[in-house]
Amino acid sequence: MNKPIRNNTLLGASARAGLSTAQKTLEAKWFYDHAGSALFEEITFLPEYYPTRTETKILQDNIATISRLFPDGAALVELGSGASTKTRLLLDGVDQIGGYVPLDISGEFLLETATILAEDFPSIPVHPVVADFMEPMTFTPKTQDMPKVAFFPGSTLGNLESDAAVDLMARVSHWPNVKGFLLGVDLVKAVDRLIAAYDDAAGVTAAFNLNLLHRLNREAGATIDVSAFLHEARWNARTSRIEMHLVAQRATRFFVDGKEFSMRFGESIHTESSHKYTFERIEQMAERSGWTAKEVFVDECQDFAVVYLEPAI
Repeated sequence: MNKPIRNNTLLGASARAGLSTAQKTLEAKWFYDHAGSALFEEITFLPEYYPTRTETKILQDNIATISRLFPDGAALVELGSGASTKTRLLLDGVDQIGGYVPLDISGEFLLETATILAEDFPSIPVHPVVADFMEPMTFTPKTQDMPKVAFFPGSTLGNLESDAAVDLMARVSHWPNVKGFLLGVDLVKAVDRLIAAYDDAAGVTAAFNLNLLHRLNREAGATIDVSAFLHEARWNARTSRIEMHLVAQRATRFFVDGKEFSMRFGESIHTESSHKYTFERIEQMAERSGWTAKEVFVDECQDFAVVYLEPAI
């Protein structure tokens, strides 16, 4: 599979920077090449991984109320769209949607999905954008002036540190003619359930995490012995988040983008955080970023919430 040179260059620079810190890190956005995107879609169907099915049911059960919140002719702008599975519920159930703008960093996967959606929903124009949702958003002339509702499902917001999450929400609040923000957030719950959701028995999440090292070998001139690493999920109570790590099972040395790195036995690379929220924290983040919570939808077990935000007056 051919990859844009720009992504290779950015991936190498990002990896070099992250691996040079005391706690080695890799940015989670690089999970989503074609292989990583496919693995994540597989994760969403695992029995341990409750967020997808729970959020889906919340959307299904509340679609009539959600529909009434959308303005007429709205452009639905999805951040990190992936396979756009949950988006189909909105495209089917919200008559006011006048266009769909899926935005994703994985260009090939995005365009495949966008083509399928355009065929399945011929009355809704689809305008895919290959981009990093952490960067400023540029709209096409066709969507610039449309009223917009952002859609950020899957608790992907939780992958960001608190300040970065608030910054993203604030940036969306300044989109031209933005009217709403439909946001999925995972709620605090028992630690054993959280760990299981990020370390499934079938090993799919482990493969997803390790694929990041394979991608570095493929695209960033890395020489990593992937067999030297194991996936590990950890609960960080202080920051209320699950952390994914790649832990060295032996001392190892490797190059990434021309720079040599070494790791000790037991040393880890922190690849992703997934923050879990309380309702109070969600409201605080909305207030800090220029939004107000109009509606909050939760499942009966209060595992997950879908929040509809409107710009603060």
